[in-house]
Amino acid sequence: MRIRVLGCSGGIGAGARTSAMLVDNDVLIDAGTGIGDLDLSDLDSIRHVFLTHAHLDHIAGLPMLVDHVFDEDFDVPLTVYAREETLRAVQEHLFNGVIWPDFTRLPSPENPMLRWHVTGPGDTIRIGHRNFYAVDVMHTVPSLGYTVQNSGGVFAVSGDTKTNETLWPVLNACDDLKVLVIEVSFPDELGALAADAGHYTPRTLTDDLKRLHHEPEIWLTGMKPGEEDRIFKQVVKAAPDKNIRMLSRGTVIDL
Repeated sequence: MRIRVLGCSGGIGAGARTSAMLVDNDVLIDAGTGIGDLDLSDLDSIRHVFLTHAHLDHIAGLPMLVDHVFDEDFDVPLTVYAREETLRAVQEHLFNGVIWPDFTRLPSPENPMLRWHVTGPGDTIRIGHRNFYAVDVMHTVPSLGYTVQNSGGVFAVSGDTKTNETLWPVLNACDDLKVLVIEVSFPDELGALAADAGHYTPRTLTDDLKRLHHEPEIWLTGMKPGEEDRIFKQVVKAAPDKNIRMLSRGTVIDL
């Protein structure tokens, strides 16, 4: 399994791209602005999108992706997996015939190019040789994290979250957890804002990392542009014994 990081920033500017990761060549986890850097052939191969939640930095590229892969003679539709609340928000506010065409009715309501698959905490979706497991996390809107398992081990992504009681038991149950991608959006000095916005800070993240029974590679994501160095230094200082790295656009992780 190969994970290509297309975007991992909490904002735009200075080359930053928002959240999107390509698993092998056919599955996206989130569809932020990072997907716009893919080659046309890469876009053509994508047929599955797992959304963590409905915030714009995680879905901004989805309408354009659907537009690109649309074909009246398509063989395989594009399926989007997410919580019911997320899918409802995307349908009502994006694919509503005003902001963007309703591709869940094109080329026909009976055989649409875009399809929704309601996925809740505890659900497992098997795509090829990979199992995608949905995990409840704590954000300002209903959100999911995911674990992805194949014969090479388990890759996990938190999505946007703050301190929670649901992610860590799932991660601890993964005996072969190799990689954890986890958000930390604000520095400690903005702790009150982070709590209100539903995000980790270095202090709250490293407190929660003490619950983790495994020693995976830990990759930090979702940092606000311009704050990356400060946040990374604070995390490493608070958890010097952990294998912590800063995710960047273009990172490739192989399992």
